[in-house]
Amino acid sequence: MSQHTSSITSSRLEALNHWVAAVAHLTRPDHIHWCDGSEAEAAALRAQMLADGTLLELNQQTHPGCYLHRSTPSDVARVEHLTLVCTRERDDAGPNTHWLAPDEAHAKIDALFDGCMRGRTLYVIPYCMGPIDSPLSRCGVEITDSPYVVANMRIMTRMGAPALARIEREGTFVKGLHSIGELDPERRFIMHFPEELTIKSYGSGYGGTALLGKKCHALRIASWQARQEGWLAEHMLIVGVEDPRGNIHYIAAAFPSACGKTNLSMLIPPEGYRHAGWKVWTIGDDICWMHPGPDGRLYAINPEAGFFGVAPGTDHGTNPNALASIQHDTIYTNVAVTADNQPWWEGLHEGTPVTDWRGRPYDSAHGPAAHPNSRFTVAARQAPSWSPMAEHPQGVPISAIVFGGRRPSLVPLVFQARDWAHGVLVGAAMGSETTAAATGAVGVLRRDSMAMKPFCGYNYGDYFAHWLSFDRPGMKLPQMFHVNWFRKGAGGKFLWPGFGENLRVLEWIIGRCTGAAGAQDTPIGLLPRASDLHSEGLALREGALDELLAVDLDGWASEVSDIGQYLDSFGTHTPARLHAERERIAAAIERARGALPHAKVAS
Repeated sequence: MSQHTSSITSSRLEALNHWVAAVAHLTRPDHIHWCDGSEAEAAALRAQMLADGTLLELNQQTHPGCYLHRSTPSDVARVEHLTLVCTRERDDAGPNTHWLAPDEAHAKIDALFDGCMRGRTLYVIPYCMGPIDSPLSRCGVEITDSPYVVANMRIMTRMGAPALARIEREGTFVKGLHSIGELDPERRFIMHFPEELTIKSYGSGYGGTALLGKKCHALRIASWQARQEGWLAEHMLIVGVEDPRGNIHYIAAAFPSACGKTNLSMLIPPEGYRHAGWKVWTIGDDICWMHPGPDGRLYAINPEAGFFGVAPGTDHGTNPNALASIQHDTIYTNVAVTADNQPWWEGLHEGTPVTDWRGRPYDSAHGPAAHPNSRFTVAARQAPSWSPMAEHPQGVPISAIVFGGRRPSLVPLVFQARDWAHGVLVGAAMGSETTAAATGAVGVLRRDSMAMKPFCGYNYGDYFAHWLSFDRPGMKLPQMFHVNWFRKGAGGKFLWPGFGENLRVLEWIIGRCTGAAGAQDTPIGLLPRASDLHSEGLALREGALDELLAVDLDGWASEVSDIGQYLDSFGTHTPARLHAERERIAAAIERARGALPHAKVAS
């Protein structure tokens, strides 16, 4: 792997050549390899990693083309406190990010890069986020000293010669520099320079901090690009719902962690819906780029070509489509293995672990067999629910945008925003309540606007204003909704069964978009009546649906007050229109409370 790839070097962009030369001068690798994305290159890299132990072969009879990678135990997840946004003005980054001045940041991390690739190969990875021929896609180049990163980027992006050719045509690209360094947590930074379209990551080999096309480019840098260019880069799944008449409506949905995002993107309809002809199509499970189309609608692409999914909890009962997709040609990271060398994780009901994620004989006293954040990297097209529309150059038209969170109380199963400004407020206010098992305190609300708090590349107040800017003449914007699959009853049990049954809620959402479904007017938005939801065959205890759709006016008065304090935290950057929308809802709640002086709950 030490040779230059001669077939793609003759016409490389001069700016790219100069940058690669400058990085090589700083990092001093033994060899430079320009990745072309070919099968031969992938096979050679795989053989190299198997030889040096970077990859371990899994059972090729049960899992052909599958391999295991074990990362350093101190390098298993994102490190938000070491993830920085480096803008010239601190206010441009905002209180929702960790900030460092660009000059100071470059000096700090370049000192770590100095000579770090001695004895290693420097890999140049040209890649395209999105279909290679889509005008909605954007390109980047990652330089790395990790062949594991190259193998993963080949799955997660459109990588190699076609991407390089597009970069040469367009003359622009996002620059990403990565080194695993010493894998020392004390010598680790992930820095973003949005004004320079540059990322620098040092000291980690973990997914989102090493695969720079993912969160670093596709969200933090792209969100900055999107504001400048008039589109949206969002932490959202994209799913297509096909009704029995063959009509497909595409939905983009944002959820914080542990809220069923991947499950919803690969949802399998309940049996009755399947028999009636309903189908669900996966476009993407994590990231959504939405651009205004010539007809005023928002069109979305999934910039990724693969899934970097969490393994624990994935099983036949929770996400059969995800499980089916990872039976071949998959890179597993930090899972356990069985006696016959099959991958295993908690929640998988087949097999027994004998070796844990660290490579030790499994002992439950040492903790879980698979790391809780263990992952699989797999091509998206391997999912049984994958839609070829994921490769459509113009993207898919979005009918609805859905926000959601884990709220055991207060927030109904589903409600619709009255208009775009109301929907932006709903997205800005969204969050999840923690549990005692996770934090030692029950009911602590963490707001995570649009599920973008770890990923927004600039001040949240400016981000809200950018969302509001789409509400202009000529636009035919998606309807906006909020869902909550996690409301609990008095006994502490979930009121809604979730998983495939969530299609019943999506059916109502689509009905609202087409004008076919009814709703009741409440101070917080438009809610379905129990009769508006298709409940045939749904196993709910008596009265559960009424609880799920109840609006606690006293509770919402407090909620809206808290939302005001949250919006105030972004200072003068928070748009006045968002404050006005919050005040409108607060006034509507007070009017409703005044009309029902003895009633706490309206339904």
